[in-house]
Amino acid sequence: MAKFITIGERISVTAPAIRRAFAERDPEPILKRAKEQLDAGANYIDVNIGPAEADGEEVMQWAVKLLQETFDNVPLALDTANMKAIEAGIQVYNRQKGKPIVNSADAGDRLNRIDLAAANDAICVALCSCNGIAADNDERMAHCQNMLERGLSLGMESDDLWFDPLFLVVKGMQDKQLEVLEAIKMFSDMGLNSTGGLSNNSNGMPKHIRPIMDSALVAMAMMQGLTSAIVNPCDLRLMETIKSCDIIKNNNLYADSYLEI
Repeated sequence: MAKFITIGERISVTAPAIRRAFAERDPEPILKRAKEQLDAGANYIDVNIGPAEADGEEVMQWAVKLLQETFDNVPLALDTANMKAIEAGIQVYNRQKGKPIVNSADAGDRLNRIDLAAANDAICVALCSCNGIAADNDERMAHCQNMLERGLSLGMESDDLWFDPLFLVVKGMQDKQLEVLEAIKMFSDMGLNSTGGLSNNSNGMPKHIRPIMDSALVAMAMMQGLTSAIVNPCDLRLMETIKSCDIIKNNNLYADSYLEI
């Protein structure tokens, strides 16, 4: 059994309170959001410090130590455009509960993130894009193959590359949604792990619709073989859908209390 992996997305500089907390080294807002996500069932926590050009190494090390020391070595995804900050975070990372995730590489300017992950025995999110959204699945799979070959040539296990088809906004790109699901099936047929920012698909929708759309998409994507997603774990409907799909896919044993586990 291989249960679906959820990566909590809510510690991000896109939220003004979190951006301020990183800048001021204020632990309270960060720990509050981490606890909420872990209590809701997140397996990993994404730590998005943004570009962090000035003090990224210091910020990332501070955040990694803060979260892992407070929450029993919770596994983390290190998310920043600053490669040196990711390296710095890995230096102080405790692997007891899982390898760090490098978020993220692509087949273009960020290809060297795979080198970083390989050198540090880390997992790497691999976006199937090259300096822009892929035009179709032929292009996605070409990027996938390039990144897979790069990782394998550096001694990585294929399981440590988590391929991201890029979930697209339904409003404006409705006709592209089935292609994304087909790409996930292609990854699965190759025996590859997959992930992605699931909530991208519902961007711009009213708040009451987003959980409905995200839950529908995750069910369809898991049926195609999606093995992970970057999500808002505080979305109860979404998390209940994921847990239910894990039962139906035989990734978890059924018990009447399965939603509480």
